[in-house]
Amino acid sequence: MKHIVVLTGAGMSAESGIKTFRDADGLWEGHDVMEVASPEGFARNPELVLNFYNERRKQLKDVKPNQAHVDLANLEDQYKVTIVTQNVDDLHERAGSTDVVHLHGELRKIRSTGNDNAIREWTEDLNLGDLCDKGYQLRPHIVWFGEAVPEIETAVKICYAADILVIIGTSMQVYPAASLIDYVQPNTPIYYIDPKPAIKSGGMVTVITKSATEGMEELIKILES
Repeated sequence: MKHIVVLTGAGMSAESGIKTFRDADGLWEGHDVMEVASPEGFARNPELVLNFYNERRKQLKDVKPNQAHVDLANLEDQYKVTIVTQNVDDLHERAGSTDVVHLHGELRKIRSTGNDNAIREWTEDLNLGDLCDKGYQLRPHIVWFGEAVPEIETAVKICYAADILVIIGTSMQVYPAASLIDYVQPNTPIYYIDPKPAIKSGGMVTVITKSATEGMEELIKILES
């Protein structure tokens, strides 16, 4: 069974109604990203940051996987599929994908500020004064700017083992995630789906200049041909 590795970014979830912060002015839901997605921002105003992620967590209750999420999940009928996502939502899992690596953390998880490995599921609001059992403030389980990306080595190994690489809805400009394309074996077919692609077709790379849902529809036809 061929192994398809899929790298997904914000454009994957955009059609589900989850906004991207890199589209225009660097704001994420009206906030400067460094205010709400950096350790310094959290140190300055933890309440603002906690409230910001509380709103994002609530938003997840109102959105659903789009057809591209569903199509990826359905590929598991014929392929081994591993998804490496920069997204912090759980739409891949809700669509039925069973092997998902979250590079940048997960909205529906939290962790202790005193122990990065003390992670747990969390679906409701997280407030100042919510502490782990060791007495440390709890924080969103999100990889902020300037923090290490714990899953990057796992993602590198996954890309190295890919028979086919698919990239959907990511600018390929945010490192270290953008470097993952460099770890696939030579002669591995690469399909890049994005309405504003940052790379061009050529060699082993096929660019599909479409949204995630339309691009997945086209990719499925290519895989079936």
